[in-house]
Amino acid sequence: MTMRRSLAMFMCLAALAGCATVRHAPQPAAAPAPWDERLGQLEHAASWRLDGRAAAALGQQGWQATLDWQQHGTVSDLHLAGPLGVGSTEIKVTPAGLSLNGAAPSGAVAAQLEDKLGFELPLDNLRYWLLGIPDPSIPFDLTRNAQDRALRLSQAGWTIDYDEYMPASGDLMPKRLVLNRSDARVRIAVDHWQGLP
Repeated sequence: MTMRRSLAMFMCLAALAGCATVRHAPQPAAAPAPWDERLGQLEHAASWRLDGRAAAALGQQGWQATLDWQQHGTVSDLHLAGPLGVGSTEIKVTPAGLSLNGAAPSGAVAAQLEDKLGFELPLDNLRYWLLGIPDPSIPFDLTRNAQDRALRLSQAGWTIDYDEYMPASGDLMPKRLVLNRSDARVRIAVDHWQGLP
């Protein structure tokens, strides 16, 4: 091979090397905001949604359902599909009261819902617990995890264990949580968060 050919080959290899894609290590996820900062944001979250699944154990009985929760200000829209063999249950919580399957709010709805689900669902508190924070209106005990998020919350006669978090809106949001009371155990798995602050 002549010197000229060797030089031409070297220059081609050098040019190809210059075109190679440089791979960078993936950037680490941003650290979640401190608890006190995130707590205030989530307490005042005006509009958000989650999709997931819920399963309840009540002694030897129980049920499973898909879960769709939409929060709009002080209004909670909850859709459960599948509990107790029923096609679906629509629950709406507004300042005017609790309504079931599109009926007007009434004092009897809470009893109907408890009869349908098998236990009293703590809807006023649950809108906060799903976000991984306590209801700010009543006393609570809270233990935080290494990521400065809720690990165990005790409030309103329930204990909520946060088993797993997931990235959402640049933060960590609950992915798996378990609600326990003396007569009921509810497991919630979140598949998707949307609209968080």
